[in-house]
Amino acid sequence: MINELITPGADRQLKNHTSLGQIVRNTFTMAYRGLLKIRRTPEQLFDVTLQPIIFTLMFTYIFGGAISGNVHNYLPVIIPGILVQTVITTSIVTGVQLREDMDKGVFDRFKSLPIARIAPLSGALLADTVRYTIATLLTFSMGYIMGYRPEGGIGHVALAGILVIVCSWAISWIFAFFGVIARTASSVQGISMLVLFPLTFLSNAYVPVNTMPSWLQWFVNVNPVSHLVTAVRDLANTGTIGNDLLISLMGAAAIVVIFIPLTVRAYMHRT
Repeated sequence: MINELITPGADRQLKNHTSLGQIVRNTFTMAYRGLLKIRRTPEQLFDVTLQPIIFTLMFTYIFGGAISGNVHNYLPVIIPGILVQTVITTSIVTGVQLREDMDKGVFDRFKSLPIARIAPLSGALLADTVRYTIATLLTFSMGYIMGYRPEGGIGHVALAGILVIVCSWAISWIFAFFGVIARTASSVQGISMLVLFPLTFLSNAYVPVNTMPSWLQWFVNVNPVSHLVTAVRDLANTGTIGNDLLISLMGAAAIVVIFIPLTVRAYMHRT
């Protein structure tokens, strides 16, 4: 009904003068759309439900005895590492699904609606924070079932989970940028894994840095994933806040400052 009353020129003028309040409202509406997609196709959550369970069991029982002597002593090391690795890897889905929606013409349909043009993009990224939250809760729950008892207390554990979710949301803007500029969804996944795979495995997530070759330690020590893992370990295991938390937040802020304008500009150009 509204679309019939608004001419194309008026529609463009409305979008060009969208208020911040309308952008926020439209963003939450599009985020709700993303959650409805998950409810109708729950298999979309397989990566955030099965991956934390499988990775926690696999890495703990394979590396636990060799690295820490037993599984119990390895849990404070591996659970924060698995948490960071799982949630960050989940953020790749943001770019893949964005590219799939654009290929299907979904975003072309949104252009005909009197909504903020940025809302479908920002709403999709907001909805994916639910995926990160599920992965975070499942990882900590799986660790608890296996005997992990974080000494930092529930408050610091919650803060560690929020830190990972915030940083993953920031990183998702990188993959959203790939989703906008790439030609296919498979290429988005390939490029994203090429970037993320060395960052997660060449970190302190699974093994102590001092067990690595000296020529590799320098990269691991400056790797932002290593700083995030250390920050999560400090919060969950000892309840302390160190420089690694500040570095992680500064890194997330830098990504947001750089990639939100790049992604929005590319998105506006493509849509």
